Amino acid sequence: MQVFDSLEDIPENFGPTVVTVGNYDGIHCAHQNLINSVCRRAKELAARAVLVTFDPHPTRILRPHGGPPLITPLQTKLKLLRELELDAVVVLNFTRDLSLMPAFEFAEEILYNKLHAVEVHEGFNFRFGHKAEGDMDRLREFGHKLGFTVVAHKPLMRGGLTVSSSHVRAAVLGGNVETARHLLGRPFSIDSNPGRGRGYGSKYTVPTVNLARYDELTPSHGVYVTEMTINSESFESVTNVGNRPTFGEDSFAIESYILNFHPIALSNDTPIRLSFLHRLRAEKKFPSTEALKEQIRIDVEHAQRYFQIRNSLQRA
Repeated sequence: MQVFDSLEDIPENFGPTVVTVGNYDGIHCAHQNLINSVCRRAKELAARAVLVTFDPHPTRILRPHGGPPLITPLQTKLKLLRELELDAVVVLNFTRDLSLMPAFEFAEEILYNKLHAVEVHEGFNFRFGHKAEGDMDRLREFGHKLGFTVVAHKPLMRGGLTVSSSHVRAAVLGGNVETARHLLGRPFSIDSNPGRGRGYGSKYTVPTVNLARYDELTPSHGVYVTEMTINSESFESVTNVGNRPTFGEDSFAIESYILNFHPIALSNDTPIRLSFLHRLRAEKKFPSTEALKEQIRIDVEHAQRYFQIRNSLQRA
């Protein structure tokens, strides 16, 4: 999969293409279905399958103090997209100038002139152009004029919910990580690096791995059954998300205790993926470190039971 950081990087003879445009935050099940349709149609039409996305997320420019946290920051999004069969991803730098581009100009200059689109696939509620003036009806109108076909995809339902980035985000923020997994088609995860903790784990309770500061979407404060992937090796773990109130802290931290951990070298740039599987309980303040230790023991037992059941089901 090629990644183009601007339209200028795209070769003149790159087309024809089957294209989809969107933020694609989360790469959830509905996104995956649509992208798979793009890839399938590209093969049928002897064209390239291309996804156009934006960085930063448009809300960071249009609502700089009110945009939602990202489910998948750009590098995580690209990792997930590489697992699909796209030929290329175009990452457009979203600026005020781009936000002012009229809908027809976007269709003509980007979809037609630059990408030589023969077919464009979008979700049913797709909007584009200045002040979101373009919708699916207008895109069809532009496609008829410029010479590309438009395919609208219906909403995907899972468990009575429309699969959408907003529903994934709400589930994660509410600590409902199993609902998020159902909508994403995989566990909600964070890609980060090791961070420096306060040493409470090794001094008072159990050794832990702290994640570096992370400013995007995280689950609500609480204790979770998790799986930590370090250098392609997976470790069963229990993770606390919150402020460590037992120690009088008010700074946010993500701290994981790895079950059956064996020594592994961690540097500041070691890539870590932390996947959230199940919520055990809310974060709480304990009267003593001994009481916290006992609760951690119980949390670990519950996590071990979770993994025993999961692993036996996977073997069945």
